Amino acid sequence: MTDTICVGAIAGAFGVHGEVRLKSFTSDPLAVADYAPLSTEDGTRLFEIEITREINNGFAAHLSGVRTKEEADALKGTRLYAPRDRLPNLPDDEYYHADLIGLPVFDSGGVELGKVRAVQNHGATDLLELQVPGKSSTVLLPFTLAAVPTVDLTAGRIVADPPEGLFD
Repeated sequence: MTDTICVGAIAGAFGVHGEVRLKSFTSDPLAVADYAPLSTEDGTRLFEIEITREINNGFAAHLSGVRTKEEADALKGTRLYAPRDRLPNLPDDEYYHADLIGLPVFDSGGVELGKVRAVQNHGATDLLELQVPGKSSTVLLPFTLAAVPTVDLTAGRIVADPPEGLFD
């Protein structure tokens, strides 16, 4: 498990007074500001956040230390992280994506199917993107109770019962 969790990203400048376009990855999008100060992935910068208004696909926000459009533009693509201990504990059947990435996935017979490379969501349900051993392509495994009956973070493994033909 990691000590920080990605809770948002900067999508570029908003206006000319140093505001940024902020994407929130929290279940309550406005709560992203509650976890401040947020850090960059490498931890070299910390930002206090003041959300100023809702905009298309996110929020306009002031970040501490960012005063100009050029400074805001320079942060485009920066992911923002909060310490895990500031985030709420999740129910037993919910997981932070950071906890799943890198875990090996086994079938019910103990054969390794791959490792979780990413967690994606294209609208219907979460998908685990698995890097399959010996292959350059990845497989998208539905992250449902039927396809993934066991996630054991303590043991550091996932047991899956993939739909027929998924790994052919």
